[in-house]
Amino acid sequence: MARRGVGTPLLLLRLSLLLLLRLGGTLSCASVEVGSPVVPLGSAVTASCSVRSRLCRGLQGGRARISWMLDNETVAGSQGRGAGDTEVSNLTLPQFNRTQAKLWCWVEWNGTKQRVGLAEIRAGYPPAKPSNLSCLLNLSDYGLTCRWQPGADSHLPTSVVLKCSTSRAPAVTGCTPQGGRSHCTVPRRLLQLYGQMEIWVAASNALGTAESERLRLDPMDVAQLEPPALRSIQSMPPQTDCVTLAWAVAPSSAHMELWCELRYRPPKDPNWVLVTGIVGQAGTAQCCGLLFGTPYLFQMRCRRHSAHGHWSEWSAARNHTTHEKAPTGKLDAWWSTRPDPAGRRLEVQLRWKAPRQREANGRLLGYRVALGPRRRGREPPTVCNTSDTHCDFTAPAGTRRVYLSAYNAAGESTATEVLLLERKGQPLAGLRAVPAGERSLWVHWEAPRAPVAAYVLEWQRVASEPGHCSACWQMERNGAATSALIQDGIEPFQRYNISVCPLYKDAIGTPTHTAAYSRQKAPSHAPKLHLKSISKAHAELCWDPVAVELQNGFITNYTIFWANSTAEVASAVVNSSFNSFIIRDLKPSTLYKVHIMASTVGGSTNGTSLTLVTMVLDDIEIQILFLTLGLIFVLLTALMICFQKNGRVKQQFWPSVPDPANSSLGKWVPAELQQEPPQVPSAKEPALATISTVTVLERAAGKQAPIWGKDSPAETTVAFPGGLQISGAEELHDFQRC
Repeated sequence: MARRGVGTPLLLLRLSLLLLLRLGGTLSCASVEVGSPVVPLGSAVTASCSVRSRLCRGLQGGRARISWMLDNETVAGSQGRGAGDTEVSNLTLPQFNRTQAKLWCWVEWNGTKQRVGLAEIRAGYPPAKPSNLSCLLNLSDYGLTCRWQPGADSHLPTSVVLKCSTSRAPAVTGCTPQGGRSHCTVPRRLLQLYGQMEIWVAASNALGTAESERLRLDPMDVAQLEPPALRSIQSMPPQTDCVTLAWAVAPSSAHMELWCELRYRPPKDPNWVLVTGIVGQAGTAQCCGLLFGTPYLFQMRCRRHSAHGHWSEWSAARNHTTHEKAPTGKLDAWWSTRPDPAGRRLEVQLRWKAPRQREANGRLLGYRVALGPRRRGREPPTVCNTSDTHCDFTAPAGTRRVYLSAYNAAGESTATEVLLLERKGQPLAGLRAVPAGERSLWVHWEAPRAPVAAYVLEWQRVASEPGHCSACWQMERNGAATSALIQDGIEPFQRYNISVCPLYKDAIGTPTHTAAYSRQKAPSHAPKLHLKSISKAHAELCWDPVAVELQNGFITNYTIFWANSTAEVASAVVNSSFNSFIIRDLKPSTLYKVHIMASTVGGSTNGTSLTLVTMVLDDIEIQILFLTLGLIFVLLTALMICFQKNGRVKQQFWPSVPDPANSSLGKWVPAELQQEPPQVPSAKEPALATISTVTVLERAAGKQAPIWGKDSPAETTVAFPGGLQISGAEELHDFQRC
């Protein structure tokens, strides 16, 4: 509690000091002076801050420490003693590069800073010289409106006035623009309408003054007249291309000498044709060189006959359509022929170009195709009468000429003779096409050696479903030409097949073909990868070509990228003529991500990724492994069979020997020997008895042998010394064999 009580008076003391400095210091105890509050941009700025300690309550007996801040940036000054008890700090900024800034003077005492002075500095340039001064007199209120172009921004407040003077009066301020505008209007009371005046613009700021060039003029010479009015337009007598126009000037300019201009154009043509040199106040004018049967827009404007006169606004447009005339000129035609199955008729496909507007001489009503020229008293048979620019018809076999003409309401053109040539001539020596713009192509070719009468150019947009374009052809009638510009139907990012066919005097050349784009960009899609085969060290990929309508240009190459899980990336560039690729030197049992990029001269497009995993073994290794496993399996199976059939195998390789003691012969004794006592070997003789005599006894007469079987052989008995008897021929035989 005691510590808190001590801190409270100290806080109050500091607040009181700040309040005293704020109330009294900035008003009387300190002052800031600068060399100039407005300086040229980039020049030096000097300032000083003086603090009188005895006038600053709370600073008595202590030395004030002065510091500076330029906006929010601290700058260093030099402090020293001034007269009396004054502390002075001087500041020099060698290069002032701000257009406007605030310079603050601060006083520090007991660790507390307080602002005690402020100076605002601005920097810029002297005003620039105004230019292009022009004036216009409005006849409705006779106010003179002048416009000019201001110079570069000076970054300083600048006052601009328009001054004017006459030969009888000194210069006066004509008007002052408002809101930073660069124009103002001099009222009628300050003008001398038919006397020469001087007019100029003056701009000034704190760093200087600039004036424009002085304009000397008579205000009436720069008057803007009201536009004239077109009264009527009439065509001249037939078979001429002229019209006569009548107009009247506005009442306010009826007493003036005028110069007028006329302009006209078809409604769909953005370019005007200008007719100059029309002199007079009102009257008529003749205009020639117009197209027949064509609508036009006409407008007029006038100005006062003087060096500084201003043109009036254009008059309201007036429409007029010239009279028609029969079409003129020849029609460009192209054809194809083939005989019918019977060979008695000729099937003809004829196409032609509509005549230009200058040759149509009005609105065309249709076209006529005849088998002969029109003569007096003879009308040739007409095979086609249509408003289209193509016609399919049949003609007698052997027809070599047809006649094509166009007609409108005024008449029919002279027939164009179309030769249906069949004999084949030389093709072009070379053909190429290059872009001429986004919607045009330049076609260049090498002329053949034989003289050519004309060339026919055809072009067709390549698409998945080709269509027929009747307008996509043109004829170049200059046989010496080696290039032509095609524009009809050309669009960017689309491929066009172009063919050029030379026409000779009596033959038609074989067409030569090429392909081109007016502009290319990256393909819309890249091909989709498919895995064809894979092993432990390579993978074969394939893809389908990109559809032509999605290529947007000629495919220059494909780039294959592949990367494994450790981000080891590799790539290979593949020629655009290939659609498969083998990636080699892969790691076995490894996951890879693969994608393809298709490129044109206009850019590249990436395809979707394909994930694949290489195998642990190759196909041959897998076959060897399976073969080895198969052999092992066969061996194991054989061994198992052998173990399961042990008795049969043993019987096959080690046949069993019968035990004579257990044979039936050993148990059978003939009747003759049944009375003899058996002789048993002595127990003292453990060894086998030695056979010394073998006696074969015949079967006693009248005794019947035991029955073994139906075909049992004759039974014999063998007696061994020691009482051993063996009966049965079979057992004896076996015994003798073992």
